[in-house]
Parts: sequence; structure tokens; C-alpha cells
Amino acid sequence: MALKHAAENFSKSLKEEVRRWGSMKPTGVSLKYMMEFGSRPKDKKLLISAQFLLKELSIRIARRAMELENLPYGLSLKPAVLKVRNWYLDSFRDLRSCPEIKDRDNELAFTQMIKMIKVRHNNVVPAMALGVQQLKKDLDPNFVPEDLQEIHQFLDRFYLSRIGIRMLIGQHVALHDPDPEPGCIGQINTRLSPMQVARIASEDARCICFREYGNAPELNIYGDPNFTFPYVPSHLHLMIFELVKNSLRAVQERFMSSDKDVPPIRIIVADGIEDVTIKTIAFIIPSNFYLVSQISDEGGGIPRSGLPKIFTYLYSTAKNPLDENQEGLSEAVIMAGYGYGLPISRLYARYFGGDLQIISMEGYGTDAYLHLSRLGDSQEPLP
Repeated sequence: MALKHAAENFSKSLKEEVRRWGSMKPTGVSLKYMMEFGSRPKDKKLLISAQFLLKELSIRIARRAMELENLPYGLSLKPAVLKVRNWYLDSFRDLRSCPEIKDRDNELAFTQMIKMIKVRHNNVVPAMALGVQQLKKDLDPNFVPEDLQEIHQFLDRFYLSRIGIRMLIGQHVALHDPDPEPGCIGQINTRLSPMQVARIASEDARCICFREYGNAPELNIYGDPNFTFPYVPSHLHLMIFELVKNSLRAVQERFMSSDKDVPPIRIIVADGIEDVTIKTIAFIIPSNFYLVSQISDEGGGIPRSGLPKIFTYLYSTAKNPLDENQEGLSEAVIMAGYGYGLPISRLYARYFGGDLQIISMEGYGTDAYLHLSRLGDSQEPLP
């Protein structure tokens, strides 16, 4: 049944090849391994990396292409999902057409090819979000998100796999940088300051809020400005940006028509050798293992009945942007509405052994706890 809907321009032999590679088991790696392997990216190591990726990316992309063909409720047939499926098949075909990687020239050609694959997949998340929202509009109004567990589970696997694919490609490509930033090994900053990332991500989120509402609440960031740990800056930026963006929207909309002072959003970055108590809610964190970032707001909170829904892909407290834009998803960042910011942020946290928790007090505000492993030895949780 797999790939039965494949377009005619994809040959029967390609579909069979996808099935064969999709039945193989992927190999997970850890942040620590990536740092150790990439610490001295000589030609021999880059050759080994390319040889590994040629096989590994073929397996991971084939597995996702197969899944995209067998989604329930007709999701596989949505135009946006078909487009994503074709991107995956095109990328698989490119990989399997690649000659054996034997020397530096082969490796450099392979590196250019996977750079193109990464660019091809840039819009996978908004395209899938568009397909899911189209499905939501077509469903019976009596359907609730919890009824669609198969789709939620697929999207968790799909997006988690995408994070891994892009991390592997990005890391290999970045190791070719002749002049890397101090302390960086590929995409990994071994001396990343979470305070600095929080400031940048928060200002980026405030810019979006200003664009949407003409105003934005203030932010207060607390923590040790000298603390650093090894992590991927783009991952941390994305997670903090999404969490702050949600808080900004909640606070701004709650106080938009009020004459009261708009309370600031608080970001607390905590680290310690042993357990740490985050005083605002007396929550004990074993921070010899975790970096803890707490984001608090006074945006009115989330009803208890809504908390189980916030990590599903068919739920958003904001208006669905498809109601206003029937032409599809804009490339511009929006404040809210597609329902994938929180669940994908949690996947980014879990990718390297962390997690994301949301604790809310209805009528007051919400605390978001972003836990990030400091050890870096957690292997990718491959779907």
C-alpha cells in the first residue's frame, strides 16, 4: 500500500528503492559525539562523515516518504502534503544517484548536494501545517484534537525526524567553514550563553509583536551572564522565541483594552552544581544535569481543560490564519494560529535529551519550563 499515490513521474523502481531503504534502521548520534568527531574536521573525517550521511540520510528520508503516503483521514492527499511528499522523494532520488564517495572531490560534490536538499526542505513545516489546517477545516465540527491521535503521533515522528536530518546536514556542511567562530564545532557552540540567546530571541519576538499589535510588553531576564554550556544556538533561539512569542501575545491581548500597567514577561535562566529551587513555584530541578529556563507571563493563563491540547497540532488559541489567507501560508513569521510552535519546540528540547513543560494558572498567567541536558550524551530519539 505504501507509495500507492506516488506521482507518475516517480518510477516503479524508485518506489521499490524507497521501500527497501525505508525498512532499514537509522543510527542515532549524540551532541557529545558530534562535538568529539568534529573537533578536528580534517579531510579524512569529512570523508567518513559523508559516507555515513549518504546511507543515513537515505534511510531517514525514505522512512518519512513512506509514512507520508499512508496518513489517515485523507491527509496524504492534501495538496500541501503531496508537495512535501514529492520533496522527500526528490531528495531520496538525489541521494541514491550520488556516486560512491571515495575522495575529496566526491565529498565536496556530496556536500553541495545535501546543502541543496536542506534548502529544498526549508518550507516543510509550514507546508505540513497548511495541510493539517486544511484537514481540520474539512473534518466534522464534532471532532476534537484528541480523536486524531494517529495524526499527532505521525507529526511528532515526522518533525522529530526532520530536526535530526537538518542537524546532520547542517553539522556536516558547517564543518567545512574555513573560519569558524571561536568555540564553535560546526553548528554547536561549546560556550553558548543562554542569557545572550534569550535576549536576542526575546527581542526578535517583540519585533513580531510590535508588527502585529503596534506594541509589546517588556521582558526581564534573570541569570548568570557568564554561564555557558555546549548547545546548538539555532535550536535554543527557536525554542525561546516560540515561548516568548506566545507569552507576548497572551499578555498583549489581555491588557490591550485595559488602563492597567502591562506586566513584564520574566525569563529566568538557572544553573547549579546540585538541585536548584525555582522560587516562583518552588519547583526542584536537578541542575547538575539540566539547564533550566523559566518563562513566566501574566497573560491570563490557560484553562485546565485546554492544557492537554497545547501540545497537539490541531489546537491553537489564536484565529486560524487560513480563515484570512486562503492562498496558503505566508513566509513571514506570524504571531500565532497554526498550532505547531509549542509541540515543535518540545521536540527540539527532547532531541538532545531535554523537555518542555507548561504550568498555567487560569486567570493569572503561565510558566514554561525548558529543560536542556548539559551532558550532551543523549542519543537522538529516532522515530
